[in-house]
Amino acid sequence: MATIYFKGKEIVRNYHLSVPYHELRPDAKKGLSRKPSLNDNLIIHGDNLLALKALLPTYAGKVKCIYIDPPYNTGNEKWAYNDKVNSPMMKEWLGKVVDRDDLTRHDKWLCMMMPRLKLLRELLADDGVIFVSIDDNEVANMRLLMDEIFGEENFVADIIWEKSDSPKMDVKLFSPNHDFIVVCSKSNEFFELEKDEFSEIPSHYNKTDEEGRIYYLKPLRVMGGNISESLYFPMIAPDGTEVFPLEPNGEKGCWRWSKEKVKNEPNRIEWISGKKGWVPYFRIYADTRKELQPFTIWRHEEVGSNRTSKNEIRNLFDSNVFETPKPTQLIKKILKLSTDKNSIILDSFAGSGTTAHAVLALNKEDGGNRKFILVEMEDYSDKITAERVRRVIKGYGKTEGAGGQFSYFELGKPIDAERILKGEDLPSFIEMARYIFYTATGEEFNEKKIDEKTGFIGEGDEYKVYLLYKPNLEYLKSTALTLEFAKKLGKSAKRRLVFAPTKYLDQEHLERFNIEFAQLPFEIYNRVK
Repeated sequence: MATIYFKGKEIVRNYHLSVPYHELRPDAKKGLSRKPSLNDNLIIHGDNLLALKALLPTYAGKVKCIYIDPPYNTGNEKWAYNDKVNSPMMKEWLGKVVDRDDLTRHDKWLCMMMPRLKLLRELLADDGVIFVSIDDNEVANMRLLMDEIFGEENFVADIIWEKSDSPKMDVKLFSPNHDFIVVCSKSNEFFELEKDEFSEIPSHYNKTDEEGRIYYLKPLRVMGGNISESLYFPMIAPDGTEVFPLEPNGEKGCWRWSKEKVKNEPNRIEWISGKKGWVPYFRIYADTRKELQPFTIWRHEEVGSNRTSKNEIRNLFDSNVFETPKPTQLIKKILKLSTDKNSIILDSFAGSGTTAHAVLALNKEDGGNRKFILVEMEDYSDKITAERVRRVIKGYGKTEGAGGQFSYFELGKPIDAERILKGEDLPSFIEMARYIFYTATGEEFNEKKIDEKTGFIGEGDEYKVYLLYKPNLEYLKSTALTLEFAKKLGKSAKRRLVFAPTKYLDQEHLERFNIEFAQLPFEIYNRVK
């Protein structure tokens, strides 16, 4: 397996495991849903590493398509390393803008990307796929990092997107007119790519046969290469003469077809008479199917360019409020190739919100019910990212609204033992339930299943899970798993896992009622998968 080495790798290799779970707190005023829900289209404001970890209890293994557009690390983006890793070296990195003169800029970028890619992989469904936009500055490192995290065998493609529709006049050497999109699947065993749509036939298909089929001609003689004796034989020209596959210098050559194929497909052969006699050609017919396997070069005429994406932003906001948006058509193409009408799409470097725009537009086109999850850490997440989505939903200028809704969430406080013990900013029952159920079972949490009166928060393959908790320190100090509670649960063939501040029940009774006790808050951390 491919391996990449960089400064700080051993420190961040498993950092995503130690990142604490955080609350996700709804802000109803900023969303467009009557009742905010984590099962809605989502825009989350906060650090994307923390937000990805907070999404795991609800979305682990459920995301069909991930598109991210991380910092390209050009040295001009003014990004800074901000992960609070417990390392003297990385503490020294914190908050310092990474520019082109920073000798550790590639190390910092890789240290930033590694834990995020690992969490993104956990969120992907088994048949899911990730698309990562990148340019020359980090494409080599990105490819190696993704090979290591996703596996070389799950590499799908390295797409070239023609981002510029005109040359740059102020460059000394080459005029860069493309970016890359690196594509990896969660597992090639399950992943399938949709066909691409084609409507134009290349101009060199310039002939039409008797049945109206379009084709072009190619010489039947091999143009150079090794001689195969089995492919050296005479063909009979229209005037009856024998024609051998000779090279221009008179030496032996060979045909592209065998004797058998020449005999079986005479209608595909055309003879043209020239100065040196008859020359055989064969017809190559155009593939007129509407769907084909997608190419790895995406032209700006097909998916848009930087110019078209900036025009989109101007049409939405009447000004250039965002420097580096992506074209909606580019993301729509990704969605058409990798999702169905009910897929979940995640973008954890949301920027101007192009991914949500593309999801809503495609849903309107084909009646789909795709769902987006956006994460944006910058302050413009409301005024640009969410505002764009609001305008796309409601309509803007002369553009009709796409319809839909979304819930807006802020990243809240960490759910940790110290806070619970001190009674500081205690999480709600639902937040605690979501966190505990996922960490105890590794399975999807469904808040519709909870019953606060009985403490039931969900059933996994191994346990029925209960939580005795309220965001109240006095309640936590006075609540315990008791015999009375156990009797109310009754007998059960499936083991019950009960989280509570303490217990007044001996092991004999625990076994009698098939209960396993887990103390809050400490046992949460002993059970993290």
